[in-house]
Amino acid sequence: MDFPSALRERRTRRRISQLDLALRAGTTQRHLSFIESGRSVPGRNMVVRLAESLELPLRERNELLLAAGYAPAYPESSLDDPVLAPARTAIEHILRAHEPYPALVVDGRGDLIAANRAFAVITEGAAPELLGPGANVYRLALHPDGVAPRIRNLAEWARHILVRLDHLPDLRAELTEYVLELEPSAGQLGFAVPLLVSSSHGDLHLMTTVTTFATAVDITLSELKLEAFLPADPATAEALRLAAAQAPGTM
Repeated sequence: MDFPSALRERRTRRRISQLDLALRAGTTQRHLSFIESGRSVPGRNMVVRLAESLELPLRERNELLLAAGYAPAYPESSLDDPVLAPARTAIEHILRAHEPYPALVVDGRGDLIAANRAFAVITEGAAPELLGPGANVYRLALHPDGVAPRIRNLAEWARHILVRLDHLPDLRAELTEYVLELEPSAGQLGFAVPLLVSSSHGDLHLMTTVTTFATAVDITLSELKLEAFLPADPATAEALRLAAAQAPGTM
């Protein structure tokens, strides 16, 4: 895709007018119109400003720069790279500090990077091939050999997962096959979609929060997501506390 088409596609996908984008990027609507029609060739700084004004993920910003004929601006380091050592330390600290409640970190595809000991309460009984670093947590959740048989509100939780996978159409198609015939319940969901899962420590009623490295300028770091589970009632909090007390060793 050429640069004018790539820029226009990303702008319209975000439902931003030419005027709004021009104001955000510090240029004129006329100039932006010329750029999108191919009548004007933007400089590198303008491409960066447009990408920032569209709030594109870092990977897409690099793609936009390449389409315009410029080198990528944002590095993509291995998580093992020494430059990301402070981030790894922070991740380990956050995971430990969240116990006795489950927490995990995934990459942009939903592949598991790390999890704390409490996450085992959710995954107990799942097939070994669906577990461990590198395994996809969305597949783990919805696969019939994963957590799905113990999720009491599977239709709602499946929908919660699938709407997050527009950027991964192949994975979304696979997971949709697992829950194709399920219908969400007519009950009141409350203020957020919970995870209702049965465990050997009792039924768990969990809420989730997702944290990202908002100021990251490395693609790998920017795509990491820390998902933390919190008890939605006192019974769940007590069950997780007891499970942590009984857990052998560490993960």
